[in-house]
Amino acid sequence: MDIKHKLTVELGARSYPIYIGTGLLGQAPLLGPHIKGRSALIVSNTTVAPLYLAAVQQALDAGTTRHDSVILDDGEQFKTMASVESIIETLLQRRHDRRSTVIALGGGVVGDIAGFAASIYQRGVNFVQIPTTLLSQVDSSVGGKTGVNHPLGKNMIGAFYQPQCVIADIGTLGTLPARELSAGLAEVVKYGLIYDAEFFAWLEQNIDALKAGDTNLLAEAVLVSCRIKARVVELDEREAGLRAILNLGHTFGHAIETAMGYGNWLHGEAVAAGMMMAIDLSLREGWIDESVRSRASALLQRAGLPVAPPADMTTRQFLDVMAIDKKAVDGSIKLVLLRALGEAFVSADYDQDKLLQTLN
Repeated sequence: MDIKHKLTVELGARSYPIYIGTGLLGQAPLLGPHIKGRSALIVSNTTVAPLYLAAVQQALDAGTTRHDSVILDDGEQFKTMASVESIIETLLQRRHDRRSTVIALGGGVVGDIAGFAASIYQRGVNFVQIPTTLLSQVDSSVGGKTGVNHPLGKNMIGAFYQPQCVIADIGTLGTLPARELSAGLAEVVKYGLIYDAEFFAWLEQNIDALKAGDTNLLAEAVLVSCRIKARVVELDEREAGLRAILNLGHTFGHAIETAMGYGNWLHGEAVAAGMMMAIDLSLREGWIDESVRSRASALLQRAGLPVAPPADMTTRQFLDVMAIDKKAVDGSIKLVLLRALGEAFVSADYDQDKLLQTLN
């Protein structure tokens, strides 16, 4: 076991550690202290379970923790209330009590579903995140957002619910398909764009090695990304203001995912295209210069990501889906935009005609 980095999300009584390293799966001394009761339910999917379920079960066996498992189908299209109900049904059938722990083993979809189930079972049971994709390690496993999709909008049903800990084993990234790794890099690039221009420059220097799977560099990228997200979440846990900057590109991106059908565009791919649309609008407003757009576009393309939305998606489709986005308030669509590289803000005070130009 090699814990390369450890940091804490400071939220008072809800504070929790993030462990980043290699060989962390299957380590009872690491997982055990975060299992509060004597039973656990592991939630995974058909792709991840054959690779890593046995290691987590071994760690629970070493701690004499009774455990069951639920294996979901793999894909964004299964991020539904039906999946949540299957978890609840197993918890009830196997007589898990209020001291049971739900363990999410997988990517962002598994983490969001399992976390939401944990938040509502007997009004909330313990929850542990073991993210196995880059996107989930740098983004969805940290911060307590859980939930599922609705046919009319992404992540429209959910709750804020913090885990007991996050165990990010960089070794699991070695089994990711190249497309999934690239999708995770979209969220990494996001942190540079919204918060840290120096980190963005570091990514420009190291993106090829990151895409090739360099373990040490990936651990560093996960650390910096989690550190930035932790800072923002500590200041605004329930997204009353500042935390919304973490959604750069997401309003556009969620519209793409919804309109194209969940799972056809990976979340990170849609976010990459959405970030470029937010940057385009920021440029049209005169808040940034062309160099920001050209650098962002070049970096995302080197990461293997799209920089434009689907060619067959209409302006009307965008507007219809964006109108029911969670950041839409009193009929106005709030967007995350840039004032400079590394400086984001949230506003509905932009020129509607310029938004239409971006969408067109």
